[in-house]
Amino acid sequence: MRLFDIHENGLYLVIEKTDDGKVHLMHFSSVPFEERYVAHEAFGFSYFTLVELQLSGNDRPGERFGNKFEITAPGNRMVYVSHTDERNAYGRKLTVTQRDPESLVETVSHIQFFDGLPVIRSWTEVVNRGTEDQGLEYVSSFNYCGIMKEGVKPYDEKLYVTVPHNSWFREMQWTEYDAESLGLLQTMEISESRSSKAARFTNTGNWSSKEYLPVGYIENTEVGNNLFFQIEHNGSWHWEIADHPGQLYLALSGPNEIYHHFWKNLAPGERFVSVPAAVGSTTTGLDGAMGVFTNYRRRIRRPNTDNEKLAVIFNDYMNCLFADPTSEKEYPLIDAAAEMGCEYYCIDAGWYAEGHWWDSVGEWLPSEKRFPEGLPKVLQYIRDKGMIPGLWLEIEVMGIHCPKVSETDDSWYFMRHGKRVQERSRYQLDFRSSAVVAHANEVIDRLVKDYGVGYIKMDYNIEPGIGTETDADSFGDGLLQHERAYLQWLDGVFARYPELIIENCSSGSMRIDYAMLSRHSIQSTSDNTYYWNYASIAANAPSVLTPEQAAVWSYPLRTGDREEVVFNMVNALLLRIHQSGHLAEISPERKALVREALDLYKEIRSDIREAVPFWPLGLSGFKDEWVSLGLRAGKKNYIAVWRRNSHEDTVSLPVDHLLGTDCDVRCIYPSYEDTPCAWSPASGQLTVKLKEGLSARLYELTEKE
Repeated sequence: MRLFDIHENGLYLVIEKTDDGKVHLMHFSSVPFEERYVAHEAFGFSYFTLVELQLSGNDRPGERFGNKFEITAPGNRMVYVSHTDERNAYGRKLTVTQRDPESLVETVSHIQFFDGLPVIRSWTEVVNRGTEDQGLEYVSSFNYCGIMKEGVKPYDEKLYVTVPHNSWFREMQWTEYDAESLGLLQTMEISESRSSKAARFTNTGNWSSKEYLPVGYIENTEVGNNLFFQIEHNGSWHWEIADHPGQLYLALSGPNEIYHHFWKNLAPGERFVSVPAAVGSTTTGLDGAMGVFTNYRRRIRRPNTDNEKLAVIFNDYMNCLFADPTSEKEYPLIDAAAEMGCEYYCIDAGWYAEGHWWDSVGEWLPSEKRFPEGLPKVLQYIRDKGMIPGLWLEIEVMGIHCPKVSETDDSWYFMRHGKRVQERSRYQLDFRSSAVVAHANEVIDRLVKDYGVGYIKMDYNIEPGIGTETDADSFGDGLLQHERAYLQWLDGVFARYPELIIENCSSGSMRIDYAMLSRHSIQSTSDNTYYWNYASIAANAPSVLTPEQAAVWSYPLRTGDREEVVFNMVNALLLRIHQSGHLAEISPERKALVREALDLYKEIRSDIREAVPFWPLGLSGFKDEWVSLGLRAGKKNYIAVWRRNSHEDTVSLPVDHLLGTDCDVRCIYPSYEDTPCAWSPASGQLTVKLKEGLSARLYELTEKE
């Protein structure tokens, strides 16, 4: 029996109920369902489970599973109870309720469509309808077997998985894997092909993107369709691809017991909700997939004026004051930032203490030594210059030598084995504590109400690990509760101060996820101090967050030439500008180039907020000699190009969506010389010539009427 056979927003979804009540997700794709691809006597339909659920004390049937999350128990016993098909403000919404006849635990699978977009958001509720406690070890947010079923080739000849590796200074570096490099070769007969191997990507802890971003892209090269996904959680998450007989499955989830020390006791009547995951499918390749995700991310984001206005922000940290602010140093920088046309001015770390302050943070009171006449006077000077002032903050920690520690007790902090968790000489605050929330609110209220701050750079520079034992069934349970409490606190701050901009920063980009970014309007993308490397980070940023949320540093150096300034500015011009550098000390000629770039940005930023990205040369690696990022906004196409010591002085940039289209092309930054460029409608390529060494330009391709 077909519960759902849906073609919605370009997606085909098929969910079936068997005669014995089992519910199977048979199909999720941008191409129609063909039953012949799953009708094989060796495996049948029994592996197409809608939900995988593992409860303590339940025996998993079969053999050779290893740590794979397949054929879980009671996941394999769940039977149909009911389903719904409704509409809400986002679009169509499906639910399917199942029950385990033995434990009486129920699951409710939620599938939310989004009108006009081939993407869903999926999550699972688990409810204990029985009379005994049940221990939750794992539940999937999205589980789909048959990700490579379309076509006739073996899956190991057509599977390509692209994963964004992430690290401090080496952010957003996508790597493509084939089946062999993932250890997923299809070497046996279908009936014997299930192995103990899974290709898994996981994060454990509070830095959600410290090794990988919670995003992935899977392509079936035989038929040309894809799956792309993101796990929307600010902590521990897991996804894996592994084999069933003759098939591959994709499982997305939040924390579990094996990898994250997560275990949750469900008392009778108690309910647990998994973290959400978004999944989409197209036939338009990676560019098309990322365009869909860009618009989806805009759809789920908190409405805010910052993502409409795209204000230009100056921050005094990067290749500038480096967390050593004083009144004397700030005034000339404030003057220079105002002269350049910046609209916000943020004083970064160090404003609250002198000397070595790392292990004493937590009170967030201004240093009188750094600001002899008071920090409020400097903030007022920023306002007098026509800019909105901002301050750096790290609200989730307290230094082990902070004077306020003596006023607290263990209930404020993460605890493991009876000890406070310490990381880099800081304690991790637990936002389930009402005292912690009151402290955090007092700090925010003081900055906004007393100091008139309109921008907060909210940093977070520790990784407290697997979680806390306080009021929790497991360390991972404590961590998940804290992360959800932190998001609830953040929601409260934005409810009180809807115009306040709070930048999400975690040592740069160690927490890029759409639990955080559905709330924050702007995200730090890196702490990288080398502008030539930053080109790769900037170019790849729209693959994991919207362009108008991607804050990129531009930091002209004290010593440099025109090309160095231009390269710096092009890094940021298609995203969000985080201007920095010693602008008061560079030459008038180089200052003029900064001003020109900021003036241009104000002309094009209304396009950026609605544009979708494309990559003429593909996603960038740090060793690439040529880098390019494009944004498509209606009939306008902006293309940034960087040359990094290439022996070739020209490059041809394919723009597939403009093939056969007449366009006007011009270099829109910088203006100090003509830059050779040409557009060929026949080949769909823009050819440009750049200066040797390190150079960059920004072009505009406009479709002719």
